[in-house]
Amino acid sequence: MSRALVTKEWLDHMEDSFLDKLGSPDKLRELTYQELDRLSSEARHELINRVPVNGGHLASNLGVVELTIALHRVFDSPIDKIVWDVGHQSYTHKLLTGRKDRFASLRQYKGLSGFTDREESPHDAFGSGHASTSVSAALGIAHARDLAGENYNVIAVIGDGAVAGGMATEALNHCGQLGTKLIVVLNDNGMSISPSVGAFSKYLKYVTLDLRYEWAKRKARRAVTFLPLGELAWAASKGIKSGMKRALMPGAAWEKFGFTYVGPVNGHNIREMEAAFIRARDYETRPTFIHVLTQKGKGYLAAEEDAVKYHSVSPSNKAASNGPSYSQVFGETLSQIMRDNDRVVAITAAMLEGTGLAKVDQEFPGRVFDVGICEQHGVTFAAGLATQGFIPVVAIYSTFLQRAYDQIIHDICIQNLPVVFAIDRAGIVGDDGKTHQGAFDMSYLCAIPNMIVAAPKDEDELQHLLVTAVASGRPTAIRYPRGSETGAPLSPEPRRLAIGEAELLREGQDIAILAIGSTVYPALEAATLLAEEGIDCAVVNARYAKPLDSKLILETAERTKGLVTVEENALIGGFGSSVLQLVHSSGLSSIKVESIGLPDDFVEHGDQYIFRSEFCLDSQGIAGRISQAFPELSAQVKKR
Repeated sequence: MSRALVTKEWLDHMEDSFLDKLGSPDKLRELTYQELDRLSSEARHELINRVPVNGGHLASNLGVVELTIALHRVFDSPIDKIVWDVGHQSYTHKLLTGRKDRFASLRQYKGLSGFTDREESPHDAFGSGHASTSVSAALGIAHARDLAGENYNVIAVIGDGAVAGGMATEALNHCGQLGTKLIVVLNDNGMSISPSVGAFSKYLKYVTLDLRYEWAKRKARRAVTFLPLGELAWAASKGIKSGMKRALMPGAAWEKFGFTYVGPVNGHNIREMEAAFIRARDYETRPTFIHVLTQKGKGYLAAEEDAVKYHSVSPSNKAASNGPSYSQVFGETLSQIMRDNDRVVAITAAMLEGTGLAKVDQEFPGRVFDVGICEQHGVTFAAGLATQGFIPVVAIYSTFLQRAYDQIIHDICIQNLPVVFAIDRAGIVGDDGKTHQGAFDMSYLCAIPNMIVAAPKDEDELQHLLVTAVASGRPTAIRYPRGSETGAPLSPEPRRLAIGEAELLREGQDIAILAIGSTVYPALEAATLLAEEGIDCAVVNARYAKPLDSKLILETAERTKGLVTVEENALIGGFGSSVLQLVHSSGLSSIKVESIGLPDDFVEHGDQYIFRSEFCLDSQGIAGRISQAFPELSAQVKKR
């Protein structure tokens, strides 16, 4: 707390908490501006003290405290609909809408979501988790209102990183075409997770220099008033002043989209924001774009100084790492590859730090491209590079890559281009919940012709698979988990592996466990547990979900009494499904295949170990499922 600008000691000498007494957002209108300042401090105190305990998005939430209060003062939620883009900045919104008593459960198993969730509260008008969706959703809600002849306000709150996303641009274009009354609030803090990039970001930085206009106006008036009839001339110069403003101010761009532009507005001044929101609510009949300037990390010195580091923080009770994370190993290995091959380039979508590319970018600034929150563009950009002899490595989180599925098929795989997909956060990610669980990438990628799909059992194997993928000359995806460091020693010289070749880790005659990726070590531990019961299990590290090592899998199946596949991916269309198809197509339909993986459902938020236990993906679960699926083995053991 010593680095916090809002301190517990400061709050302790005050009277009862406004935040505790609030109950519902309509009570905000009863508070004075002095009391609202106190409420802002209380909200920041709650964020600073709670978020680091549970983990979650800190800097982004600290930056929108006053913005959230002003929204709820002017608009009548849940009648008026507030749609938060991404939803990672909605913590103060939760505190103000009756969830203060449950805030300690934020991002915990069966607790409050770290994003907005329609099942959690009527004040959450639209579920979220990914960027650039708010304007589209809000426009749909607003147009539904008009079609139904109803009367309420719809507000989309979007960041300067997300508003540059292709989907947001498409929605703004459609909104201008329809002319539907909609309020878009741009929360401009110059950041997404990393600092915002691209021409749009540069334009917004230009916009914030509106002080140039005020300065120019004052200078011009001073000069004119020294002339004969100067004051009269100044009063008659409205046209000239309007021209100056159009030249130096941002409104003209949004006007061409069909919006009324308001701003820039100080995002930490509740009075200013209320005035802007009231104008949009009461006096505008067409779409309104309100440009609000905020400071990410406001009120907490450490977050103000390093908003990237404090964008998202890990739980305070998280165990210390045994070694470098998968993301770090990916970045270090890619740097080594790029030193040896100047045709290799890297691409990410606003995830330089998260994917491990920040240090790569420092070493190779002309060969690492952050395209912003534009996954579709990033993938097709990679395709264009690949047609000209470059080898792009596209590093994107599993759930974010879903947004570029057509581009993977149409622009990469149909043309069989050598693009490597480094898929971070595959499998169960934990506290971020259902919008971020990487449950589907093996399923949606294995269905695509020409695509190679691999998953390393540990960090060292990630090195080898990355080197192999870059040298393959084919579309290749490598998926690896968030965290879950195994501590495996890293080979100083990564080597190429045979594509589609699995690895027999343990011989056995009763059951063969075919595991892939993060499930390999739990499978080995399960085999040890079953051996204590007299059940002898072979364990295979599949490495590749596509192509499968058909020879090793079928030979193992013939030597044992059944196969068990284990994957941290949806069972439908995943690794186990491919193995089952292989076994049946090979005439071995009498071989029993038991598949362990993620169910046909969306996985909620909670610690990774909880869900790995629930879905039998840990050693105890795998051993238990094998005992249940093959009871005859236990019977045979008793007879021995």
